[in-house]
Amino acid sequence: MKDESSECSNKARLAIMELANMISVPMSLNAAVRLGIADAIWNDGANSPLSAAEILSRLLLPYTGDPENLQRILRMLTSYGLFSEHLTDSAGSIKRKYSLTDVGKTLVTDSNGLSYAAYVLQHHQEALMRAWPLVHTAVVEPETEPYVKANGEAAYEQYGKCEEMNGLMQKAMSGVSVPFMKAILDGYDGFKSVEHLVDVGGSAGHCLRMIINQFPNVRE
Repeated sequence: MKDESSECSNKARLAIMELANMISVPMSLNAAVRLGIADAIWNDGANSPLSAAEILSRLLLPYTGDPENLQRILRMLTSYGLFSEHLTDSAGSIKRKYSLTDVGKTLVTDSNGLSYAAYVLQHHQEALMRAWPLVHTAVVEPETEPYVKANGEAAYEQYGKCEEMNGLMQKAMSGVSVPFMKAILDGYDGFKSVEHLVDVGGSAGHCLRMIINQFPNVRE
């Protein structure tokens, strides 16, 4: 019983340490997006396994960069299913290369310039990151939401004033909604009988345009 209790306690301590360091996961994801790792590996569909140094050479950075630090990011995100790690033994030395999983492919820029990359960046903007440490205040002072406490105004008020933030949000929403709408239109023909379609809160209007392009009978 004592050994079992000790094992449970050890697991609990490891679990809380993992939770305490969970910020390393989204921050590594954010770094991968900012560096453009997915597009570098994808390379127009090749998706060939590449070492950290090979990926680094494709990032077109204005400086040399550090492949060891890049590999730390790659290994972190591999453990969360973004990359596949390929190991080879060369003269007793383990070499690591990385390719994209299906999850990683969601960050690849498509022919329309869209991907889930903007969605990642939109959720890690400085204004949002300032609000997260104040989440507890939503319990003790619910009158004002944490975002407003951190930034002085609500998110959508800021989006209306800041062209950069608004542009990123629009691109993020398009990157998320367009693939879903494409999948819907591939298997749904319910718009054939629709004459007028109103897009309420349609953001940039990509989904409405996709419907109209596929079903000429539909008018806005």
